[in-house]
Amino acid sequence: MPRHVPVLRAPTPVSPRRPVPPIRSCDRSPHPRRIVFLARRDLANPAAGGSELLVDRLADGLTAYGHRVTLLCGGPAAERDYRVVSAGGDTDHYLRARRTLDRRIGGCDLLVEVCNGMPYLTPLWHRGPTVCLVNHVHTDQWGMRFPGPAARIGRRLERWGLADTHRGNLIVAVSGSTAAALREIGVPPEHIRVVHNGVEEPAPPAPTSPEPLFVAVGRLVDYKRVDLLLRLWEQVRPVTGGRLVIVGDGPERDRLRAVAGPGVRFTGRVSEAEKHRLLCAAWLLLHPSQVEGWGLVVTEAAARGTPAVGFDIPGLRDSIEDGVTGVLARGESSFAAAWCALSLAPRRREAMARAARLRAARYRWSTTVRQFRAVTAEAAAPGTGRSSRW
Repeated sequence: MPRHVPVLRAPTPVSPRRPVPPIRSCDRSPHPRRIVFLARRDLANPAAGGSELLVDRLADGLTAYGHRVTLLCGGPAAERDYRVVSAGGDTDHYLRARRTLDRRIGGCDLLVEVCNGMPYLTPLWHRGPTVCLVNHVHTDQWGMRFPGPAARIGRRLERWGLADTHRGNLIVAVSGSTAAALREIGVPPEHIRVVHNGVEEPAPPAPTSPEPLFVAVGRLVDYKRVDLLLRLWEQVRPVTGGRLVIVGDGPERDRLRAVAGPGVRFTGRVSEAEKHRLLCAAWLLLHPSQVEGWGLVVTEAAARGTPAVGFDIPGLRDSIEDGVTGVLARGESSFAAAWCALSLAPRRREAMARAARLRAARYRWSTTVRQFRAVTAEAAAPGTGRSSRW
């Protein structure tokens, strides 16, 4: 077993990948052969979420095309079809990334910096083509997590890392909303490429619950606002009846369980098969998150014909077509009203389910990989981007 991989089992089974054609010998396009992703976490990390799933699908898909892919990350990591190297802990790996890349991985034809708030500033120390992958810009989130001075430093560092150190490099945004946020902090529009998240081809549909069933899926962290969902449930439950199922785990779990009222069940982490069953059975997916880059679970639910109710925020505006595949609420009372109204309107819910399923068919991981691979070719082409230290 390779020494460079601290082995842990991934927390949930990973769905089978669809085969992707290998690179043909006659393919003379400038696709980089050796690609390194630099990201905070591996999918095996207990704190992994949508960003880690995206990187895994990209790395796995590029590997199937014939690229030699390595993920350099912090924290625990698991064996995969591509190489995974842990550079240390959740924080100190930022300082060790450069040394680990040089000593344990060696050269690469393209480095992909995954920036989720704290940048790696790779253009300051890496020679060669570089792409930056951004799920969402944390402009407002810094103030939610840190006091004033620290929040201001975080915002400036993120802006500098994205708009200044990466100037001349391509930046991949996962949604139109993220692309707009990048433009607002000074990233030139001509350097931004939008590559949407995908979903797996869903398994055959499971039955919808005959009784009202509402599902929320995600990490139990403060900005996902599951506590708000529990408060609204106390208003909605007398109108709709039924059950509310919370899928996922995280640091907020014990506190949320303590304040949950009747009819609420916490499942913790579940298998992909169980998540599929719950999303099929649900009448609605409820997504009260305060910050999203795309809202991957919204598309996963849509692929199974389940409409979503979320807030009118960047990211969810991209994954929910308001009034067609779900509802974007403008406030807490609007969220509760939409929740009740759709629960009591089966025909409208069925129309939204059909529209959601059709829209989700446009988003598959195979398409995501092909689009991202085109960006890697563009970035690695001679004369594109920077090839020396900034």
